Amino acid sequence: MSSDLGVETHGDSLAGRNVLLVVSGGIAAVESVKLSREIRRHGANLSIIMTKDAHKVITPLALSWASSSPILTEWDSEMSQLSRFDGVLVAPATRNTISKHIHGVMDSPALMALSAARGSRTPILFVPSMHSDLFDDPVTTELLDSLMDEGSDIVLNEFSEGRLKQPNHIQIVANLGRCINKHLPNRKKVAITLGANRAPIDSVRAIQNASSGATGWRIAEHLYRMGHDVVCIAGVTSSSSNFVLPSVIRAGTPAAMLTACLDVASGMDIWIDDSESKPDAWIHAAAVLDYYTDPISGKKPSGDSDWRLQLAPGPKHIDEISHLSKDCVRIGFKLEVDVSVDELLNRAAAQIDRLGTDACVANLKDEVHDPNTPRGRVVLPNGEVLEMLDDVELCRTIESLLHIRD
Repeated sequence: MSSDLGVETHGDSLAGRNVLLVVSGGIAAVESVKLSREIRRHGANLSIIMTKDAHKVITPLALSWASSSPILTEWDSEMSQLSRFDGVLVAPATRNTISKHIHGVMDSPALMALSAARGSRTPILFVPSMHSDLFDDPVTTELLDSLMDEGSDIVLNEFSEGRLKQPNHIQIVANLGRCINKHLPNRKKVAITLGANRAPIDSVRAIQNASSGATGWRIAEHLYRMGHDVVCIAGVTSSSSNFVLPSVIRAGTPAAMLTACLDVASGMDIWIDDSESKPDAWIHAAAVLDYYTDPISGKKPSGDSDWRLQLAPGPKHIDEISHLSKDCVRIGFKLEVDVSVDELLNRAAAQIDRLGTDACVANLKDEVHDPNTPRGRVVLPNGEVLEMLDDVELCRTIESLLHIRD
């Protein structure tokens, strides 16, 4: 394969999966090149079927380049549309295509492929794209309800310029990974805290610890793609998720984050399956503010003399929710500055002993963004230490720990 056809690896949520992309005749078909390459970036073996109307929007040659494979456009003797796939993505999914699929019409290889996938219970993800007046037609609602009733998944975007536009390619492929992987055994409900805490000291000023939230977002994204049910309890963040995660609770102050953790640990109705249940696992990646003070009323005048703050230690969130999360897998984080690796590991082990957690992700601040050093180390209760070279290895390792009690 030439370098022009190659793609960089961004993840392995679709590694080894045989994915069929069905491109119908909506104007959003112009996004199929980006979408095809993003699917391949996550390891999938990609096949593409185009409807005749899709040819009016984008050429098979363009998609053949993007997918590095031939494009099926007409009937042929091999009937490759009846091949077994691990997942089918319909993007864009016009109302015409959805309607034909629901009513069993098979007037093209694309519709036959969808019928065969439904018959074999292959996961199917539809990405509707149409004018708002068509979407608002009650018949469209009935069609989408029928898709969900048959077990298919749907991803919708917000309306813009009078259209229900297709979400970006990163969002679609994240949902595709989840659509396929949620059927794997032992999927977990995972609560992740991330970001920094910010506490006011008067009406306009605050103290805050340093954390962008990037590590927590990457872990949440990976677990979502792998089919786990994820809720993020996010403090103050300077980074963001690469796609829209369905369950994010914003809680910037230490007290607000602790309250949110207690609510989630008690069993809130915040999960994708709309169930009121407790998490199976907690990942405590947030930089909880250890020391803060009660704010003064109003604003301290700028011209006043020195302002001496008396900071008191705040509650440890892992401790505070332990009575509710003791049966969960619990993973803590430990960040240290200007200490040796041995001392870092000793402090991580001490955290495990003190809190009874199942693992601790130990980081040295100077190593986090240095490509020549480990991205982090996972310390286990038995003293074993696992080194991760990058975020991908970190996410894989943390996912493996979700099953440590199985």
